[in-house]
Amino acid sequence: MAALDPSTIVAVVGAGTMGAGIAQVAALAGHPVRLHDARPGAAAQAIAGIQDSLRTLAARGKLDAGLAQAAGQALSPADDLAGLAGCGLVVEAIVERLDAKTALFGALEGIVAPDCLLATNTSSIPVTAIGAGLRHPERLGGMHFFNPAPRMPLVEIVSGLDTDPATARALSDTAAAWGKTPVSARSTPGFIVNRVARPFYAEGLRLLQEQVLDPATLDHIMRACGGFRMGPCELTDLIGQDVNAAVSRSVWTAFHHAPRFEPSMLQQELVDGGRLGRKSGRGFHDYRPDAPPPQPRLAAPHPCPDTLSIHGDTPLARALAERLRARGIAFETAPAARDCRVARAGEAILYLTDGRSATERARDLDQPATLLLDLALDPATASCLPLAAARQCPEPARREAIGLLQAAGFEVAPIRDAPGMVVMRTVAMLINEAADTVHQGVCSAADLDLAMRLGVNYPLGPLDWCNRIGAGTIGAVLNHLRRSDGERYRPCIALQTAIHSGKPLHDA
Repeated sequence: MAALDPSTIVAVVGAGTMGAGIAQVAALAGHPVRLHDARPGAAAQAIAGIQDSLRTLAARGKLDAGLAQAAGQALSPADDLAGLAGCGLVVEAIVERLDAKTALFGALEGIVAPDCLLATNTSSIPVTAIGAGLRHPERLGGMHFFNPAPRMPLVEIVSGLDTDPATARALSDTAAAWGKTPVSARSTPGFIVNRVARPFYAEGLRLLQEQVLDPATLDHIMRACGGFRMGPCELTDLIGQDVNAAVSRSVWTAFHHAPRFEPSMLQQELVDGGRLGRKSGRGFHDYRPDAPPPQPRLAAPHPCPDTLSIHGDTPLARALAERLRARGIAFETAPAARDCRVARAGEAILYLTDGRSATERARDLDQPATLLLDLALDPATASCLPLAAARQCPEPARREAIGLLQAAGFEVAPIRDAPGMVVMRTVAMLINEAADTVHQGVCSAADLDLAMRLGVNYPLGPLDWCNRIGAGTIGAVLNHLRRSDGERYRPCIALQTAIHSGKPLHDA
């Protein structure tokens, strides 16, 4: 079965933000579109909003005027479900409740033709459960768009146990014909993106709960060091703390309360206090009109130490050397040391985090002046580096470490000593979840990395990131974290296999 012909009538049930966005996408692809909502007048109001949006895009030169007019005219409201008879595809975008969705599709079975395709835009409810009560569940599949649907390129095509492969192919081909990038997933909690992305939020929230750093500094580190488009606090504020918390709780429950999915008490406190993010004016950050923008806590300027040495040829060591050289700062080079140090600044010894705290590493090395640096997506271009000092570290050594990094052109974000720091801890958990998702047959490795880049704008797919860093490094980080903080950080079987085999994770 190929993509639906543009003459096929597409119905969208639910005229909220997602439903209206999906209707706009289908209309722009040339389909007649019928929009229905149980709230009287909601469909007509949504269509008027879509038409205004299309006219605005045309006026700004971002959309052909003729196409905008044709798409606007292709939209019509349906006052009741009976008005959806004759449609070739119905996309559901109603409230995220299993009972509501099963009732809707049950009613639709008595209205639409036997060859009409049914699709749910659910973000986390299993497609198998939604179709369990249908007479013909084989024609139901997931068609999960991302908000805002007109702009976001990704669509997850989700197959339940009873979904006919021809149904999934037709939905995938149709999404591609609509200008979207489809990826295929098996129906498991959270599918691809909402499952694999959980550590991005969970680890950041856990660091805040442990008072390792503040929200503004966390977001800044994830952007300026990790290369992410947004940090976890600003992103959950944009999504809505209530929405993000509900998805986290849903995935945690579906995975039988697995520790790695445990919801955040800190986030729940925001929800209980009505601080839902941008839509309420306050979340982790303050969005009220007179509120100052959030500012990260960065180190004040410190002088560069007189004696500097760079050790080994790791990406971080090379970047430090190149950045110092470009600024005319004199330093010595040294071969890789047995203790894996990256640099020495006066008495300070700097290492890349390996999942141990700086305090533990200082004890293990019998080196009090131990300071740790976080993982950077690209240390040659990163503008900020987090720095954690061992509790034993003398204050002069801490200042010398800051002076070295600032001399190399980095902003320095001093954080409280914590195992795995910020970016490394988050990326290691993203990699672990991604590896487990592929291992369980939810999707292919290629589709997973594509989904995470397009669905949540990650700078790299987690599996590609693992192959860049090395499965052994990630495994060591997770095992150190597991020893200090429990089973939440246990490396999955696929990652362990990659470590033992010495092969890239894609081939594990």
